[in-house]
Amino acid sequence: MKKSIVKMMSAATAAAAAEKKADPAAAAPHQKVTTPVVNSMGRALSHMREDSIISLDPSKIDPSPYSDRFETDEEAREALDELKLSIHDEGQKIPVLVRPHPAAKDRYQLAYGHRRLLAIQALMAEASKPETIKIKAHVRKLSDAELIKEQSLENGVRENLTFAEMALWAVQLREAGLKQREMQPVLGQVQTVISNMLKVADSIPSDIIRAIGRAKNVGRPAWMDFAKLFDDTNAEKRIRKIIGSDAFKSATAQERMAMAAEAARGRGRKAKPAAPETVEINSNGSVVARLKKTASATTIAIPKTETDFALWLTDNLADLHGSFLRLQEQAGKGKRQS
Repeated sequence: MKKSIVKMMSAATAAAAAEKKADPAAAAPHQKVTTPVVNSMGRALSHMREDSIISLDPSKIDPSPYSDRFETDEEAREALDELKLSIHDEGQKIPVLVRPHPAAKDRYQLAYGHRRLLAIQALMAEASKPETIKIKAHVRKLSDAELIKEQSLENGVRENLTFAEMALWAVQLREAGLKQREMQPVLGQVQTVISNMLKVADSIPSDIIRAIGRAKNVGRPAWMDFAKLFDDTNAEKRIRKIIGSDAFKSATAQERMAMAAEAARGRGRKAKPAAPETVEINSNGSVVARLKKTASATTIAIPKTETDFALWLTDNLADLHGSFLRLQEQAGKGKRQS
């Protein structure tokens, strides 16, 4: 099992033990005291002991119909590449869980192990003999509600899930029939935070949340403020006008959030400052200086090979500027006379 799940079990067991010690009357002798997390973990471990591990053709496994992850950012791609390399070098250590596909014969549907499946399918695509690539899997008959609970058990409590990802995941848990109190152990959040997640997800269309992305450094307050903008019935329409633009797609998640908020308020996107313009000054076949022009200043960079020229320019720059001012003055007089 994943380290995070082991931590969950340890923390839950410790909490239960502490509660029992603090209030001995709360648990009668020989009565087992457990938490929802420990109960869920116990059931999952029992299932795993009962399940046999078999090898399947990765191409016959379809993804879970529920998604708790946005897999569109660079961080997710890098993590997948690392996992792919690890499986290539060391093999698949943890089986995935699948169910027989409810609508397609001889196919399966993933419950958890999304990244393992993607990594192994990528290895399969690169292999000279793809038919030799197999994936280790537990196969279990699961209803939709059971599937999403199993997926939650392994994937729900993860420190690196962003607020946006957890908000949409909470909606799927609700649709699977879980109450907010039942979501607490699988999301690792208190009921108040889960309530806020659902408010955000109910206010903002899910495709707009996904268009903005994981937004790793955008937390609950910013998302809640953004959700309030949808009280304006025209906010969604204004946002949809910009989310398909190249400027929106090429921006970072934080920038996309800011752009969407500006659009929701009915304001235009602030133009990005122009890229600095660099001009090279050549003399006798070599570059003697580079001028970089920005909106606020022009800087001169002189190569080390031209140290003597740099010293001379430092000594004479004031005189050169004076000559420039005199030329400007003469040019002004000429214009007035004409």
